[in-house]
Amino acid sequence: MTTNNSVPKKHQLKEVPIFMATDDNYVPFVETTIRSMQSGASKDYRYVINVLNTGLNGKNVGLVKQLENDNFEINFVDVSEYVAPIKSKLKNVYHFSLVTWYRLFIESMFPQYDKALYIDCDIVVLGDISKLYCTDLGDNLLGACRCEIVRCNQIFRDYSSVVCGVDPDKYLQAGILLMNLKEFRRQRIEDKFVYLINTYNFDVIDPDQAYLNALCRDKIKFLPNGWNKEAIDVELEGDLNIVHYALYKKPWQYDGIINEDYFWHFAKQSPFYQDILKMKENFTDEQRAKKDLANVEILKHAQRLLTCDVTFKKTLFKDNDPELFWGNVEY
Repeated sequence: MTTNNSVPKKHQLKEVPIFMATDDNYVPFVETTIRSMQSGASKDYRYVINVLNTGLNGKNVGLVKQLENDNFEINFVDVSEYVAPIKSKLKNVYHFSLVTWYRLFIESMFPQYDKALYIDCDIVVLGDISKLYCTDLGDNLLGACRCEIVRCNQIFRDYSSVVCGVDPDKYLQAGILLMNLKEFRRQRIEDKFVYLINTYNFDVIDPDQAYLNALCRDKIKFLPNGWNKEAIDVELEGDLNIVHYALYKKPWQYDGIINEDYFWHFAKQSPFYQDILKMKENFTDEQRAKKDLANVEILKHAQRLLTCDVTFKKTLFKDNDPELFWGNVEY
């Protein structure tokens, strides 16, 4: 007879599924993020991390997988076949790469999960990530923090309300998401996204984030910003659990970034540390100037979109009722 005592400990623990997405350029930061996550993670859970990608250097993958232990399993999942049908329509916008779109396919790629976490690679986890996972979402689609960058800038506030049809004080930051995948499937969020990208491919400044805000509007449980503290000067809500270097200025490119010490604390422990130092050393003034210019352009772009004829708000939210749109659509 098999008893619980004969089952390996890792198979007795409740699973916490966590998703990330990367290309080879960001693998060092995947490693740093996971390393930081391990520092505060409860030993009462088994964390299964699935890193979504479309092909990575095997040596890099091996270095990240060295972090595996009884509580952490790390898988690298190729999503090429899922994004292939619409890849040509997925845009690289400003400092966002194509990998930012991958989170929109989790619901269909992983039918075994009813709930999961998605986290970006430019973060440091200081708290216990299992506490975030255990947050009760009710029938909400997502648990997320408000986007402080949107809330603090009038042009972005106008973009949120006029272009995306979302109250700027309820515009989510998509870098850390607690996803109700069961409800995603019930409301066919991925199907709706694919329909919109194929039919309209809206002009936006913040790729998948704009789609998530529009598709999940009024179905979001907002969390204290301590679970997604952006590197800007705003008051902290609750404990500092996750630091997010969400702006175009990253600590491995610029000095003086808010909360940068947390990143370097874990980067120094990483086998990629020397590579990260070289990235910073080789990041030229010309590249910084280009990024600074892009930061100005994104504001101008947001302003131009205020007069655009084809927007989420004008298309989806006529009479402020999205059901009027989806009720007449076959997707």
